[in-house]
Amino acid sequence: MLDKIGHLKVEIFKIRNREGFAAVCFEHLTEGKTPQEAYARMVKALRRSSNKENA
Repeated sequence: MLDKIGHLKVEIFKIRNREGFAAVCFEHLTEGKTPQEAYARMVKALRRSSNKENA
């Protein structure tokens, strides 16, 4: 499944041999029990990294 955050592409997939889903985007990896949770965590991760660059 492919989603977008702004202009960045987010790839969400089922993790093999584990419970849950993972999201990969712009050198970030997040995990969650549902695709929506993995996506929400990715949004937070990207927000944190963009705040570091601006500071």
